[in-house]
Amino acid sequence: MTAATHPTFLGMPAFPAAARDALADAQLRQNLGRATATIRDKRLRAIAEMPDWAELRRAGATIKDLVLANLPDLLAELERNVTAAGGVVHWARDAAEANAIVAGVARDAGVDEIVKVKSMATQEIELNAALDDAGFDVWETDLAELIVQLGHDLPSHILVPAIHRNRREIRDIFTREMAGAGRPAPADLSDEPAALAEAARLHLREKFLRAGMAVSGGNFAVAETGTVVVLESEGNGRMCLTLPRVLVTVLGIEKLVPTWADLEVFMQLLPRSSTAERMNPYTTMWTGVTAGDGPQEFHLVLLDNGRTDTLADPVGRQALRCIRCSACLNVCPVYSRTGGKAYGSAYPGPIGAILTPQLRGIGRHAVDEQTASLPYASSLCGACFEACPVEIDIPEVLVHLRGLVVERQRGHLGERAAMAVAGATFRKPGRLAGAQRVGGALLGRSRRLRLRGPGWVRAWFGARDMTPPARESFRRWWRRHRG
Repeated sequence: MTAATHPTFLGMPAFPAAARDALADAQLRQNLGRATATIRDKRLRAIAEMPDWAELRRAGATIKDLVLANLPDLLAELERNVTAAGGVVHWARDAAEANAIVAGVARDAGVDEIVKVKSMATQEIELNAALDDAGFDVWETDLAELIVQLGHDLPSHILVPAIHRNRREIRDIFTREMAGAGRPAPADLSDEPAALAEAARLHLREKFLRAGMAVSGGNFAVAETGTVVVLESEGNGRMCLTLPRVLVTVLGIEKLVPTWADLEVFMQLLPRSSTAERMNPYTTMWTGVTAGDGPQEFHLVLLDNGRTDTLADPVGRQALRCIRCSACLNVCPVYSRTGGKAYGSAYPGPIGAILTPQLRGIGRHAVDEQTASLPYASSLCGACFEACPVEIDIPEVLVHLRGLVVERQRGHLGERAAMAVAGATFRKPGRLAGAQRVGGALLGRSRRLRLRGPGWVRAWFGARDMTPPARESFRRWWRRHRG
């Protein structure tokens, strides 16, 4: 495949512009509305079966916070145990380093074709495009990811990347594109789900049997044993994780759990929150390599890519609890109308609005307009917090990040001076009382304030209804009547 077949989010417009385009697409809104409503209702039924759901959420949040508080020690423990089991551990500071490591492993293994398990971490670092540029054929094997790849498209959902496509569109993609990528679709392919799944199964089977290397992400890694865990629903992950000779896993450094007992909590939280199932149909776990069974070469790439800096923010670090279930997307009124591509990132929806800006360095250095727009891609209704299985207070982080955006963008001398004067006034009761007296005397008879001035003044007051100050403050009224 050529690099053009792997589009990236690079250069996407800011969220307001992308959202306007998405809102103009009636078919997109219809597809999203139907799909999110279905998933949302199924999830509510699944968690209603759990009388201790609130306690499970609290346990999940506590375990993830424990991981974040002890991350260096747990990562060192994971590395020791993976190495002892015959695996090789690599450390990647950023996307470029992670991509170079994976490409290097592929070159050393002498492979030219790679199959992939669905992975948010590899989408984050845009691994497919990097491997394609390095001369490797790389194929997604998850059904929805395959639809996105064959459609030369971008994913729009964490769990269901092709949620913006309907059955007719998927049939057209398979009919048009499969022949150029391997086994063609049947000439009489219908848009029935079973027929589409069978066409994908036959198309992918030859790739599973031919590929010498697989790349995966990981839902969890158990520090005490060096075990990596992948949960999936189709069986394609099991094929990738057992058939190829070489397996490379790209894992965000926050994806750890300390012990097997901790894993038990997330094995109940994740399936119900993501696919609305009691348990995933396929749960694959592996520890290093085993002679004669499964891949004979295992590489674990531990990815930072902004996570260490995110960990340093006492408010924003809770985003690193995320277990990528997508529950927040399915309840978000903004996401359900604009879709995931409007967010310009592998991580769409509410979690993307707080995770992506932090990974890209918001608050630490200047960021582009698109990144700065993401914390505003929310109504702050709080539905995402209620749905989150690890109690990430997404609205709190959104407001926090908006403050960081304002701090980074506050550069006008007049605006800084005005805020400094306001701050000094409000800090002292006497100053505030004096300002109230002066404001009431000068402006108290006005019906409406019309302030004119430089561009930043017009921008501030033009979008706000300004009520004139009272001619007499409550403080003076109280003193006069009750003093």
